[in-house]
Amino acid sequence: MKLTTSFGPNPAVVTLFIAAKGLTVPTETIDIIAGENRQPGYLAKNPFGGTPLLELDDGTCLSESIAICEYLEELHPSPPLIGATAEARAVTRMWVRRIDLGYVQPMVAGFRGAEGLRLFENRMRCIPEGAATLKAMAGDGLAMIDRQLATSPFICGPQLTLADLLLQAFLDFGATVGQPLDPGLTHIATWRAQL
Repeated sequence: MKLTTSFGPNPAVVTLFIAAKGLTVPTETIDIIAGENRQPGYLAKNPFGGTPLLELDDGTCLSESIAICEYLEELHPSPPLIGATAEARAVTRMWVRRIDLGYVQPMVAGFRGAEGLRLFENRMRCIPEGAATLKAMAGDGLAMIDRQLATSPFICGPQLTLADLLLQAFLDFGATVGQPLDPGLTHIATWRAQL
């Protein structure tokens, strides 16, 4: 298999997941700013043009960071980063979804409508008039996560999971695109320090 990766939070999620698993995956890095992911060869593998992309030995191409992590977890269940039991997997998937809907999606859309507008306006629909509201929604999502971390060392309980890696990658990205962590979210700050 081979991982095609780039700058950005979605590739970072997979990179963090691979590192936490202790795996080695051959990797190729492409320049998404220059539009290498919009070239015909790449689009033949992933018509949506996003990164990362995991190409399997039989030619099957998997995109979407969470799907790639799920696939790698199936192949390499130890250490369990999605869960060792049905309940643990359900809790991890629940929090991955909450983080995605409550924080990741509004944060990214807010960035694309503001700081990232010039880069994205010719690639996808952007909402500049809603950027401030979307960023505020992302802040609300982080407040929800901060409340969860008030009672647990990691998002899903006593051990690191995909939910933690997802949040870490997008917090790091948010800090570089004008959406730093609110210092009042002390539980997230403590969690980040231990990560």
